[in-house]
Amino acid sequence: MLLLDGETFAVDQAGKLWVRFDVKPVAISVQRPHGLKYSLTLHDEDGGRILGFDNAHPIKEGTGPGAHTRVEYDHTHKGERLRFYRYADAATLLSDFWQEVESIMRERNL
Repeated sequence: MLLLDGETFAVDQAGKLWVRFDVKPVAISVQRPHGLKYSLTLHDEDGGRILGFDNAHPIKEGTGPGAHTRVEYDHTHKGERLRFYRYADAATLLSDFWQEVESIMRERNL
């Protein structure tokens, strides 16, 4: 996955949607037990993020008094919605990301 660092790809024939990969090795920690800091994102033609898989920051689960912050930073962004992501390995992360990209493309008839 490190070989994808800095790469961008158009994902539709018109070039309206594109993906970007930022992947860096980091020290293994409780927050990033796999030793990677990553951001896999899908953008629209104006550069707005449609989808993101990353571990750049902690996320809070739930609301109210029962809310808590996850120790692991892995999560997804879909629009404004933030969800915890259970990282298994790099291959699964890439597969899950591309499945979501394809789903969004189908929703948009691309």
